[in-house]
Amino acid sequence: MSSRGHIRDLAKKGIDLDPRGGAGPSFEPNYEIPDDKKEQVKELKAAAKKADIVWLASDEDREGEAIAWHLYEVLGLTPEKTRRIAFHEITKDAILNAIANPRQIDMDRVNAQQARRVLDRIVGFELSPVLWRKIKPSLSAGRVQSVAVRLIADREREIKDFTSSEFFRVNATLSTPQGANLRTELSTRLNNRQQALSLLEDCANAEFSVGKVLTKPVSKSPAPPFTTSTLQQEAARKLGFTVAQTMRIAQDLYEAGHITYMRTDSVNLSNLALSSIAKVITKKLGPEYIQTRRYHTGTKGAQEAHEAIRPTYVDIEQIHGSEREQKLYTLIRRRAIASQMADATLERTTAEIQISNRPEHLTAQGETIKFDGFLRVYMESHDDETAEAAGLLPALTTGEKLNAIEITATQRFTAHPPRYTEASLVKKMEELGIGRPSTYAPTISTIQQRQYVERGDKDGIERQFEILSLNPLNGSISSTIRTETVGSDRGKLVPTDTGMIVNDYLAENFPDILDYNFTAQVEEQFDEIAEGKSLWQSEIGKFYNRFHPEVDRALATRTEHRVGERILGTDPKSGKPVSVKIGRFGPLVQIGDAESDEKPRFASLLKGQSMASITLDEALGLFEFPRIIGDFEGSEVSVAIGRFGPYVKHAGKFASIPKDIEPAEITLQQAIDLIVDKRREEAGRILRDFPEEPELQILNGRFGPYIVFRKKNYKIPRTVEKPETLTLEQCHEIIQNQPAPKAGKTRSKKS
Repeated sequence: MSSRGHIRDLAKKGIDLDPRGGAGPSFEPNYEIPDDKKEQVKELKAAAKKADIVWLASDEDREGEAIAWHLYEVLGLTPEKTRRIAFHEITKDAILNAIANPRQIDMDRVNAQQARRVLDRIVGFELSPVLWRKIKPSLSAGRVQSVAVRLIADREREIKDFTSSEFFRVNATLSTPQGANLRTELSTRLNNRQQALSLLEDCANAEFSVGKVLTKPVSKSPAPPFTTSTLQQEAARKLGFTVAQTMRIAQDLYEAGHITYMRTDSVNLSNLALSSIAKVITKKLGPEYIQTRRYHTGTKGAQEAHEAIRPTYVDIEQIHGSEREQKLYTLIRRRAIASQMADATLERTTAEIQISNRPEHLTAQGETIKFDGFLRVYMESHDDETAEAAGLLPALTTGEKLNAIEITATQRFTAHPPRYTEASLVKKMEELGIGRPSTYAPTISTIQQRQYVERGDKDGIERQFEILSLNPLNGSISSTIRTETVGSDRGKLVPTDTGMIVNDYLAENFPDILDYNFTAQVEEQFDEIAEGKSLWQSEIGKFYNRFHPEVDRALATRTEHRVGERILGTDPKSGKPVSVKIGRFGPLVQIGDAESDEKPRFASLLKGQSMASITLDEALGLFEFPRIIGDFEGSEVSVAIGRFGPYVKHAGKFASIPKDIEPAEITLQQAIDLIVDKRREEAGRILRDFPEEPELQILNGRFGPYIVFRKKNYKIPRTVEKPETLTLEQCHEIIQNQPAPKAGKTRSKKS
């Protein structure tokens, strides 16, 4: 039977603080069974009562150990009739081996998990009211989440403060006496146009000759098999999965018995796995491709002696599952196999090309693969991959004269530091020791759900650049101006105005909470508790005694305005102050103030506008809405700006205005087109409606047809081939027979 994850959690009211005779607070967690788990617990209790032995087989990490302990406590189990088992893969051999080697519940691991939950609850319960009072109601703070937001906010500031500078990159195409072309690049970058022109002018009268030619063997080694972090990074780069998607798919693969446990920071492989992989390599590629490797985990504070993520049966290439499951499985399988393969051996040639009248030299590089080794199966990706693979160089001899075919100097600009992707944020958190394998995905999901961070969708801007070209035949230099799009960011993590303001406030008033080293030290303390080296309540007490006075001080500090509020100027029409602030539904502009007799007026910021940079004119422009732009079919057409952006309103219906149309400039015809398109879209959604039952419709949704009745959705069984032909009676029958909603997904706690 499944417990479907945790069967109890900390009570919503918070933590019980027990002074224990004035010896300082001791933290006693007050646990309760959520309403949606009460029926599940009732069934488990009844089954446990009848059973001779109860096997607790939750995951072996700290959270899994805590689940086993909660079950033991709530079900009223005894040591005599309880066995704790764990396995890293859902296979017959692994389960039988676990049954043959049961153990006791590891209370040190349980206490480490209790410490994490209690500490996170203290931070959330104490900090959130401060944010409600100082910034806006309903905000919340989290220990790891707030540090993740700081990483993203700090990077955004670096980008804002970054000043781009120009340089010129020089490339030359030369030919050998045998007629082969050689592509080269100047060994140094030139700082400005004048330097580039000077070099090209000298090259017009220069001779080019081969200088040093260095050929050396190079070997490349495979990356270790996947940990949680590296799987999330590679799945993002190679498959385009978000961190949360990767963990959901990996969870399904694990539960189906296809891969080992997917929350691990170990790169170790078992002897059985090494033997199985060697057999596959020998059979498919030959013994020369085998190189057995034992990797050791270098991650700070690595938790639990799990294996790396690998297939349970390495010889299986195709699995029964969705397309995404197959893609992720293939990635995991290839990485595991490649980790036990021989190095790739290459020969890299570097040639220096001398310019007779200049101190700089040109460089040409090429490489050939002598033995492909692990590259036959897998090549690791990197976030900053831009360079093209080097090709093979023609035969070159030192002193050999070369002819110039074309030489160009291309204007380039230094780029600002890149915004984080979900994958690169995970990598950074791991480097800093912030969080653990089970926390990366939920942390990144949480900061987006709380609207502190969003996945950016910036189109970039057009920029011109110059290419100076030398014609070696006549020495002439020509200039060409070209255009490129720069600053385009798709799917990168960008802090919202709310995220920046909350981050700045916490950084100023609670520096410990946002300190990277402090957060990493807390993780180390959890590790020590898990190893039985320290008492969890003592560690929490030390933290609380430092933290609580800071909360009291912050609450007692009076401020004239809400945090983040900024006065932009005065409205020329009313003479009232114009300010920008965080409102209940996000950033807004306010004309007037609460103290005056007349109520203030509010307008939400448009997408792309920022509290930090919006001007008075831009703010006043937001109050031009809603405005009527004409009539259509006897009803007014108006344009307005709402919580989710600009929209057209007509006859009680709404249509969003796309970002390529300015709300202030939209024409009546454009608005009518949007209204008609919205009607078509909605008509396509309705498969059938019933005049005698207006509240019931059969609709076509993202995941197929479904019934909606009295604002509730009901699944249509797959056995129904043509949902649009269902009668009203059949629809009601489907509604009546709808299965009860599940109490919760097995491991949604970590996905």
